[in-house]
Formats: sequence, structure tokens, C-alpha cells
Amino acid sequence: MTRVTLHTLQTAPDAAKPFLEAAQKNSGFIPNLLAVLANAPAALETYVTVSALNGKADLSLPEREVVQLVAATTHGCDFCVAGHTAVALNKAKLPENVVSALREQVSIPVERLEALAAFAREVIATRGNVSGSTYDSFKAAGYSEGNALEVILGISLATLCNFANVFAATPLNSELSQFRWQSGNK
Repeated sequence: MTRVTLHTLQTAPDAAKPFLEAAQKNSGFIPNLLAVLANAPAALETYVTVSALNGKADLSLPEREVVQLVAATTHGCDFCVAGHTAVALNKAKLPENVVSALREQVSIPVERLEALAAFAREVIATRGNVSGSTYDSFKAAGYSEGNALEVILGISLATLCNFANVFAATPLNSELSQFRWQSGNK
């Protein structure tokens, strides 16, 4: 059971309604993450705004989804792992073995993506104090200084939604049930 209200279009504060309406129109349903964030319209607007900015990054959609899955599994956010698994497989077209490795928190069988994931893991673990060797491996895989900052942008986005979902005990939407994941932290 969720710790906070799951808002609908009818119950949400007025400032949150446009964001929920857009989600309903784009996805055909309101993800429970947004229903939770609607309790704080500024948090919901931040999530939507930072999501849009993250979408403008030079990192590709598959690369951004690697970052999101690294963060969600690291933070133990069952909801976000399920949601980003759906995006990774259906929109980003990441191979199943890559998504499985991310969900299982093991090495990714694609060297470039593993360098990205290792960098993202270390950013989270060290709060940005990434070792020279990890950063060198990231750059050797073809990533730039700007990409390093885009990884941090993606992690900032993930942190908002991961922490909100873990705090709220956000239930998984039925539309995402086939992608269910459960943290070992429970």
C-alpha cells in the first residue's frame, strides 16, 4: 500500500492536472509515479522538466536508459526498474541480454555500454568522486566530458523519481506488470 495519495485527474491539485493530462494522452494511462508526484506539483513539474532536458542530451536513448536502469537498480526502485525496462526494450530497443544484465546488476556484454554503466555506478557510489581509471575507461569508450555531465543529469532525474517511489511505496501500474523487478533490499 502506498504511503501517499495516488492522485487521479479528478483529485490532483490544479497545478498538477496539466502534467497528468499530458501523461494520459501520451501513454494511455497515468504512471503511478506521476500520481504520487502530483501531491507536490513542483516536484511533478521538476520531474517532467528535467525529463525533457535529459531527452536533449547527446547520449542516445539507449544510453540514457542504461543510466536510468543503473540508478534504479542501485537505489532499489522497483517501480523505476519496471518502467525503464519497458522503455529500454520497447523504445530504446536495447537487446534483452543488455537489459537483463542491467536488471541483475552484472557486467553488460557490450563494452561501450559497460563503460557507461560503470561510470554511472561509480558516480552514484562516490557521489561524483569518480576514479581516474573509471573516467579514462569512459572516455576510451568514446564518451566526452559533456557526456559525463549528462550521466550526472540522468542520475539527478533518476534520484528524484527513485527516492520518491521508494518513499511512497508506489505500486506498479498493471501496464508495467510484465516488467516487474524486486529489489534485494526488501
